[in-house]
Amino acid sequence: MRKTKPKKRILLPDPRYKDVFVTQFVNNMMLDGKKSKSYDIFYEAMDLIEARVKEEGKTPLDIFKQALDNITPQVEVKSRRVGGATFQVPMEVRNERKVSMSMKNMILFARKRPGKSMSEKLASEAIAAYNNEGGAYKKKEDTHRMAEANKAFAHFRF
Repeated sequence: MRKTKPKKRILLPDPRYKDVFVTQFVNNMMLDGKKSKSYDIFYEAMDLIEARVKEEGKTPLDIFKQALDNITPQVEVKSRRVGGATFQVPMEVRNERKVSMSMKNMILFARKRPGKSMSEKLASEAIAAYNNEGGAYKKKEDTHRMAEANKAFAHFRF
């Protein structure tokens, strides 16, 4: 590459859970620079998760992290042009990209959910992902299925 890679920005941990992971999620969820509103939505969703899943014996943050793990894709397909044809080539996903993709998918499918407030939608999507169901989990499964179907083109990886 001609240019040097940009430095990775260091995120500060969030106020309640002291977790950088939460800050990254809140930054992805934020619209129009309204970070405090995004934090309010996230914390309210955590309270709803805690209320709905009492019998599990886990903290809402553990449930949320497990939900994100359940919707994290391991492989994806990328288009590669070889000769005159375009092939969907399965590739492994980098760790940072895995986390980012799972967060963005959860936010996307939470926004699409029917419900009253964003915090209710987010809590519902997180619980669904924790139980290996919901839109974000289906998206991960579709991605894996697509990669499996195009496994024959894996030798085009470079």
